[in-house]
Amino acid sequence: MRIILLGPPGAGKGTQAERLVKKYQIPHISTGDIFREAIKAGTELGKQAKEYMDRGELVPDELVVSIVKERLTEPDTAKGYLLDGFPRTVAQAEALDATLQEVKTPLNGVINIEVAQEELLERLTGRRVCRSCGATYHIKFNPSTVRSVCDKCGGELYQRDDDTFETVKQRLEVYQQQTKPLIDYYEKKGILYTVNGAQEIDAVFQEIVKFLDKFVQS
Repeated sequence: MRIILLGPPGAGKGTQAERLVKKYQIPHISTGDIFREAIKAGTELGKQAKEYMDRGELVPDELVVSIVKERLTEPDTAKGYLLDGFPRTVAQAEALDATLQEVKTPLNGVINIEVAQEELLERLTGRRVCRSCGATYHIKFNPSTVRSVCDKCGGELYQRDDDTFETVKQRLEVYQQQTKPLIDYYEKKGILYTVNGAQEIDAVFQEIVKFLDKFVQS
């Protein structure tokens, strides 16, 4: 089973990915993990990527695709994989398709977890973190017993800079601008499946499983 997981920040993509790889026994492959592994292993592609990252620059599409292609040849991907964070652009999606066509292993599906921006803003801006132990809370969904005080160590809870309203709004707008063409691309190919991410975690999971099980049974 070869699938891609799409979703904006705060959509619960990480939670669903963790459940899916456990159920289907496939590796969860994220671009960040690939880079770290390639750099740690000292591969030629890893060294090239590190040069860009050390300069604070984006790794070029061509190099990103090469590193992902290298990762997909590893033995643990024989039964499939879940790609997360890649592709990010239509150019990357086209390059991935070309790679998979070469080895005759096309994608089974692309899961798009959709949540309204208003709810995403509420989810992301409500996060609070303990300055002392790093425990995470949410003012609505997982509040501390005493406001602004950590239940675990009594430390002060604060809002991170990247969780402020303006920063979160900007992140979501950038995601929409970058991802909308990608969603259209896979929709035209007939392999996009959009899930309502505003449901309970279990309901979202079951909806995704219902879609994916068609490929397990076929």
